[in-house]
Amino acid sequence: MDAEITAARVAATDVTAAEVAVAELAAERVPEVVRLCRRALDLPEDAAEAEALVDTLWVRASADRAVRVFGAYRAGELVGVLIGSRSAGQGRTGHVDLVAVDPAWRRQGIGRALLTRVERALAELGAAEVLLAGNPPYYAWPGVDVRYTPAICLAVALGYRQESTAWNMTADLSYDASPALRSTEAAEARLAGQGVTVRRAEPADLPALAEFARANFGGAWDAELAGSLGRPGAGCHLAERDGEPLGFAAYGSSRPSWFGPMGTAPAAAGSGIGGVLLRRCLRDQRAAGIDVAQIGWVGPVPFYSRSAGARIERVFFLYRRKLDTTE
Repeated sequence: MDAEITAARVAATDVTAAEVAVAELAAERVPEVVRLCRRALDLPEDAAEAEALVDTLWVRASADRAVRVFGAYRAGELVGVLIGSRSAGQGRTGHVDLVAVDPAWRRQGIGRALLTRVERALAELGAAEVLLAGNPPYYAWPGVDVRYTPAICLAVALGYRQESTAWNMTADLSYDASPALRSTEAAEARLAGQGVTVRRAEPADLPALAEFARANFGGAWDAELAGSLGRPGAGCHLAERDGEPLGFAAYGSSRPSWFGPMGTAPAAAGSGIGGVLLRRCLRDQRAAGIDVAQIGWVGPVPFYSRSAGARIERVFFLYRRKLDTTE
């Protein structure tokens, strides 16, 4: 372990396995963490977006909530990392946002040591429970992808309880005739005849869109919209009548290949606005070189299947564990 970590982080260091130590990491370690994630995230679509994931979960999230990052080192080499955060405001829920262990060092207690250490850190921040689940608006996955089997084994071993299941849908953008890319021209003309304007959203639209999202949908969609406007690799389209929002669709808030959130005013349900906004966003993603878009944390499966030919693909388990805060 190099002198900087040893000197600056020794109080937060625990010996966890032979020649392996856990230390809290500072932001200058971001490039090192990205390199580890590129080799430790087993799914190619995740490894390819490692830089965006770390930026979202650590750099961007730190501006709005408490984030704690721990690394496991062996002989000065980072072999494991975990990013944890507390829910927004003064909530008493902590989240594990990312855990990655070098494949050569798995099943040697590193994941367990990292998770145990972040549980203590989150408890110190006031958390009474920890979720292995996304912490909107800055999240990379809804939960643990079922194909990350070592992470599921770790959760079970440490007493986490699976409480729900979530899924993504995949939209194929790799060929011109994809149903996800079909024209919206006729539908937009029909909507225009009803006084509805469909256009690309600009940063100046954020206050009205955020208020619309809060009034109609709640949650963290207003903040996710903020992350989709005015940022490279992200964007948003809206529908409005007489300057009042009727719907929006966004992409790239958490990671470039992911679509969402999207919402249509209840009064405009069935108007076709949603399908138009969806496909406008997917065409943007295709133009940016993305061949497969992930529609994240999906609710209305039939809508996305019908509007974009999307199919359920990624499935996630969400876990929860109560912390012992009596000490």
